[in-house]
Amino acid sequence: MLTVAYIIISLTILSICAISTNGAIQGGGAYYMISRSLGPEFGGSIGLMFFLAKVCACGEYVLGLVEAILDVFGADPDSSGGLQVLPQGYWYNLLYSTVVLLLCLVVCLVGAHIYSRTAFFILVLITISLLSIFISSVIVKPREFFITHHGSGNQTAHFNASYTGFNASTLRNNLGPGYTLDYSTNTVMSFASVFAVLFTSCTGIMAGANMSGDLKTPSVSIPKGTITAVLYTFIIYVLLFILVSATSDRTLLIEDYGFLQKINIWSPFVTIGIYCSALSAAMCAMIGASRILHALALDDLFGLPLAPATITSKSGNPWVAVLYTWGLAQCVVFAGQLNSIASLVTVFYLLAYAAVDLACLALEWASAPNFRPTFQLFSWHTCLLGIVSCLAMMFIINPVYSSGSVVILLLLLLFLHYRSPTSSWGYVSQALIFHQVRKYLLMLDVRKDHVKFWRPQVLLMVANPRSSCQLIQFVNQLKKGGLFVLGHVQLGDLDILPSDPVQQQYNFWLRLVDKLGVKAFVDLTLSPSVRQGTQHLLRITGLGGMKPNTLVLGFYDSCTPEDFFLQDSAFCDSSMRRATEDEFNFGVDLPSLQAHFPPVRHVESPRWLSPEEYVGILSDAIKMSKNVCLARYFFQLEGEGKDSKVDGSERTIDVWPLNLLQPCSREYQDVCSLFLLQMACVLNMSNKWRRAQMRIFLNVETESSDQGWVVNEETFRELLRKLRIRASIKIVPWDSVLKHHVHLNEEPPQALSEDFLCAVNCMLTEHSSQAAVRFLYLPRPPAHHSQSQQYLSHVEAVTNSLGPTLLIHGVTPVTYTEL
Repeated sequence: MLTVAYIIISLTILSICAISTNGAIQGGGAYYMISRSLGPEFGGSIGLMFFLAKVCACGEYVLGLVEAILDVFGADPDSSGGLQVLPQGYWYNLLYSTVVLLLCLVVCLVGAHIYSRTAFFILVLITISLLSIFISSVIVKPREFFITHHGSGNQTAHFNASYTGFNASTLRNNLGPGYTLDYSTNTVMSFASVFAVLFTSCTGIMAGANMSGDLKTPSVSIPKGTITAVLYTFIIYVLLFILVSATSDRTLLIEDYGFLQKINIWSPFVTIGIYCSALSAAMCAMIGASRILHALALDDLFGLPLAPATITSKSGNPWVAVLYTWGLAQCVVFAGQLNSIASLVTVFYLLAYAAVDLACLALEWASAPNFRPTFQLFSWHTCLLGIVSCLAMMFIINPVYSSGSVVILLLLLLFLHYRSPTSSWGYVSQALIFHQVRKYLLMLDVRKDHVKFWRPQVLLMVANPRSSCQLIQFVNQLKKGGLFVLGHVQLGDLDILPSDPVQQQYNFWLRLVDKLGVKAFVDLTLSPSVRQGTQHLLRITGLGGMKPNTLVLGFYDSCTPEDFFLQDSAFCDSSMRRATEDEFNFGVDLPSLQAHFPPVRHVESPRWLSPEEYVGILSDAIKMSKNVCLARYFFQLEGEGKDSKVDGSERTIDVWPLNLLQPCSREYQDVCSLFLLQMACVLNMSNKWRRAQMRIFLNVETESSDQGWVVNEETFRELLRKLRIRASIKIVPWDSVLKHHVHLNEEPPQALSEDFLCAVNCMLTEHSSQAAVRFLYLPRPPAHHSQSQQYLSHVEAVTNSLGPTLLIHGVTPVTYTEL
C-alpha cells in the first residue's frame, strides 16, 4: 500500500516540479498551476475541490489529534492509562476539536512566518519522538498486554496482545493483509478503507506548493523541498513499518492504535510526537486551504460569495480566507469519526493530483516552445501514468465518492463555462488544438481531392458589416461544414504608414463573428485597391487543402444600404445592459464594436469601387478557377439570426438553371448549371432551410415546331434522380420573352435589348415573387473592361426588385452520380 501510494504521489511530484520550474508561481499552489495551464474553468473547478479536500483534511487531522489526546487523558476504562481526567462523548469530543481548531486559527491568523517557525519547532520534536521509537525497539524487552473494548450494549471484548521484540516469526505473521473489525467505528476494514487512511498521511506533497505565494523563490524551493520531504517521509515510513511488524503481534497492532506508547522507553515521547504531527498537519491544511481560497477569490471565478476572501492584512496574510477555512473545518468535525471522512478526503486529493498530471501532460503534448522547465525528470508517460493511477485508486477506494466527485467537477465546469470568466492566462487547449490542426492539415492532401467529397469553401468579401450581416448569416448556412472566411480590404499603402492598421482590427471582426454566431474565420489585408486586395485574399487565404473555392460578393447597384446594427437587438445598448458584466469579449465591448465600423454609405457618397474594377474582380476569380456568387437584396432576408427558430417549412428556394441572358444556349447540364443546382441543394440541407420547398424552373419554347423540350424535361428529371436532389420541376414557356430578343446569334452584351431584359425580369417576378431566395445563372464577365458597365446593367435589370437573389457562375465540377 505504501509503495502504491508513493508511486502515485511521486508521479504527481514530477509534474509539480516541471510546472513550478517553468515560470513564476504566485499564491494558490496547485490551483495556480492547474488554472494557468488548463484555463479558468478546469482550474477553478479543481481548485475549489482541492480547497474542500484541504478543509476536510484539516478536520480529519484535528479529529485524529483529539482521539490521541483522549487515548491518554480520556476518563474512560478503554484509555491506555494516563491521567484520565477528560470526559468523553460526542459533544465533549466536539468541544475538544473546536479548541484545537481555534489554536490552529490563531497561528494561521498571525501569518505564514509564525507558522513556519512553529512547523520547524514541531519538526524537531517529531524527530526526537521518532528517534525514541527506534531506540525503544532495541532497549524495551518483550511484554504482554491485556486489552479491553466495550461494544454495543453491555458487551465487552478482551484481547491478549504481546510485544515480542525483533522476531522473524512475528514479522512473517504480520506480512498478510488480515483485514478485521475496526474497534473505533465497528466496521470491517478493507484494502480501500485502509489505503484511504494511509494515503491521507502522504498528501503533504502539496504543502510547499500551496504556500507558493509566501516563498521567496518558489520555482527553486518547491521542487527541492517537495522531493526532499517525500524521500524523508518514505524512508521513515518504511523503517517504522518494518520495525512494528517485526516486534508487535497482529493483535496488538489491530486492537490498540496507541501501542507505540506502550512499547516506548518513555511513553510521553510518542505522545508528544503524535500531538505535534497531528497539530502540524492540521495547521498545514488550514493555511494551505486559505491560500487556495484566496487565489480563487482574487481570480473572481465564483463571484460575490468568495469576494471577502480577497481581503488581506498589511503583511499580506489573507485572514478572511483563513476564517472561511476555519468555519468549514468546524463543520467537518461534526462528523465525529476519523475514518468516516478519510475516504472522501483521499478521493478529493487524488482528483486534484490527477488534474496536476493532466496539466503537465497537456503542456507537454502541446509542444509549446515556451514550455521548457528546468526540471527535466518527467515525460508524458509519467504524466499519463499518474492520471491513470489516481483515477483508478479513486474508484478502488470508494466508487460512490469517486462518482460523486466527478459529477461535482462536471457541474462546476459547466457553471464556470457558462459564467465565462475573463482571463489572460493563456489556454493550453488552444495550443493542443493548434498542434492537432497543423498535423491534420498536413494530412489533408489536395492531390487526393475528389469531386464526390466537394463542399463549398467560401470567401465572402465584406465592405461594411453594418449592411452585410444578413448576407454573412446566409452564407454561414451555405457553407455545409466547409471553410467560411470573411474578407475585407483596407485601402492604403504600407510604405507611407507607420504601422500596419489591419492588425488592430482583427479583434473587432472576431467580436462581430461572435455576435452573429457564425462559424467563420476573418482575413484582412491592406492594398492600394479593392481588386488587388481581393486577389491577395483569393491566393493566400486558407492553408493546404482548406482554401476558398468560391468567392461571394455583394451586388454592385445603387440601392441605399441599411444599417443592420440598428435593427438587431444583439447590437443595441439594451442588450448589453442585460448581459453579464464579465462577458468574455477580449477587450471589445459593444460600444467599441459599434464605433469601429463606420456608418453605412449614403446614396450620394462616392463609391470605393468602380464598375470596371468590380467586374475585374469577377474575371480575376474565374481566371483563378474560383466559383463566383453575386448576392443581391439579402438585406430583405429574415430569420437567419442565431436565435431564429425558422426551419424553412414556409420557405421556397427557386432555381433557374438556364442562362437567361444568353437565350441561344439551351444547355441545362453545363458546369455552371450543375454548380447552381448543387449550391441550392446545399442550402436546402442546412438547419434553417431543410424543410424549405425547392423548385426548379425550366424555360421552354412551346410554340416551336421542335418539341425536343419534352425529351429535355425527362432527361433533366433523370439527372435530378441521379443527383439525389429532391425538387419539383416547373415548366415555364418563354416564347413571349424571346420575341423581344431579335439577334439570337450575337453575343449577349451587344444584343440584349431593354425590352428583352424587362421581359425576363417580369417572368422572374411572376413565377418567383414569393420565393425566399432565388438562384440564377450568372453569365461569364466580358473580356474587355469597356463592356463592364453594360454587363452590370444587364444583370441589374434582370434582377430588379426580385428580393434575395444569388447569381452564380460555377467553373468547377461539383456533382457525382456514382457511389
